[in-house]
Amino acid sequence: MSLLRLLRPLFLAMLIAAPAFAIDPPYQRQMERLAEIMGSLYFLQPLCQTGNEDWREQMAELIALDEPDEDRRQRLAGAFNGGYNAFARFHHQCTPASREALARLLVEAQRLAREIHTRFAE
Repeated sequence: MSLLRLLRPLFLAMLIAAPAFAIDPPYQRQMERLAEIMGSLYFLQPLCQTGNEDWREQMAELIALDEPDEDRRQRLAGAFNGGYNAFARFHHQCTPASREALARLLVEAQRLAREIHTRFAE
């Protein structure tokens, strides 16, 4: 009996038992950063009483449109929550630094959204 015939059942068992890992789309890194920014904005805008966007709702819509698998959905939600928590730790009232962060985050969010759309949606 050849070695290959002996090992064939082992290889088949390994293939069956190996989990299937999804490959991230090329825009995943940008999406996670955008999710993080949206979480930060979700915290900062009400704190500074500016704008009336519901960043959590927009994040939910973005996830629904992207249709990620469970792993990617969890990572996007984790990035959103991480952005929220990062600002919640240090910003207890609206300060000039909070307003500056808010302005910079809005610019970065617009840039990322435009980049994702231009590079990957068209």
